[in-house]
Amino acid sequence: MPLLACALIIYASIKRINVYEAFVKGALEALPMLAKILPYIAAMLICVKLLVDGGALNALIGLISGPLKALGMPEELLPLALLRQFSGSGAMAIVADIFERYGTDSDLGLMASTMMGASETIFYTLALYFGSAGIKKTGFTLPVSLFAALISVVMSVIAIRALF
Repeated sequence: MPLLACALIIYASIKRINVYEAFVKGALEALPMLAKILPYIAAMLICVKLLVDGGALNALIGLISGPLKALGMPEELLPLALLRQFSGSGAMAIVADIFERYGTDSDLGLMASTMMGASETIFYTLALYFGSAGIKKTGFTLPVSLFAALISVVMSVIAIRALF
């Protein structure tokens, strides 16, 4: 990144472009978009906070842990599998806790790492992109994204179990 930034500044200097003015102009043009998407981001963050602090996440984990454990899904990964769809930073906190408790090279640590790399914060991304574009009807985007997330969780467990 530093090399890219330096190359950009050198290129702008050769073309006699005032880098600072161009940056400020671009930032100024981004402000209306920020004002447009900020309510969506705020709503998503509030929902995540309510989900975790209100106990809904733990209640959901309690409901699904039995059947998923019977299918071979480690119970320790359920909070990560559920929260990852809503919050990247919350998911990273769970991964850090898994690393601390079980180690980075443990099966659980490797599964958690694979889940993080194979999934996305679906609800945050949808709120951000569709909110900034003003799209109200998302069609099949959410169900397909959730199905892909489910596949990434399942394959993370299968892949690590198959490799180790």
